[in-house]
Amino acid sequence: MTAKHRILIVENHALLRAGLRALLASHAHFEVVGEAANGHEALQAARLLEPDLVLMDISMPGMNGIEALIDIKRRRPAPHVVVVTMHKEAEYINASLQAGAEGYLLKDSGSEELELAIRTVLQGKIYLSQEVSGQIIRGYLDGGNRQRQASVLRQLTHRERQVLKLIAEGHRNKDIAEYFSLSVKTIEKHRANLMQKLNLHNSSMLTSYAIAHGLLDE
Repeated sequence: MTAKHRILIVENHALLRAGLRALLASHAHFEVVGEAANGHEALQAARLLEPDLVLMDISMPGMNGIEALIDIKRRRPAPHVVVVTMHKEAEYINASLQAGAEGYLLKDSGSEELELAIRTVLQGKIYLSQEVSGQIIRGYLDGGNRQRQASVLRQLTHRERQVLKLIAEGHRNKDIAEYFSLSVKTIEKHRANLMQKLNLHNSSMLTSYAIAHGLLDE
């Protein structure tokens, strides 16, 4: 008898977790071994359950999904990861792939595509939904936009780059303020300036931007 592939579901909406579990339960070769509602639960479940594959969203309360993805892929042996999300922006796609995801699927995908993505990734290959693939191709072709992004990044002050890196690593405003011996209000101002300069709208997008542009390696 062929062993079932062990799958961990990471999604903060209970209804979506239940739907994914029911869908996967109908497949003879898949077994849902656990669920997690946020990044911290995902890390604990991945350590205890040792799944073959993790299906995860990247927008969750508490620990950012990209951060959780990075930590999950550091495990040995590392499970395969398929991101299932509503985000189709290039920043999220690039950050997820650079963090180690082998699949990227939008939440409006059908059940057949989800099954195909899982099977493809379990074979050691990459799976991207058609719309996601289009985004990546457009990104490669749009060299002018990459140059503009690099120019914007160069306009950040040294302190802003430091703050952006710490935000991407999951540190809170209070922790960052203590690290630099500054007030929380000053760090909040840095965060607001970063969002304005980079034309980003929340901390998740700041994290994705930092990862996509290699700031965590500085």
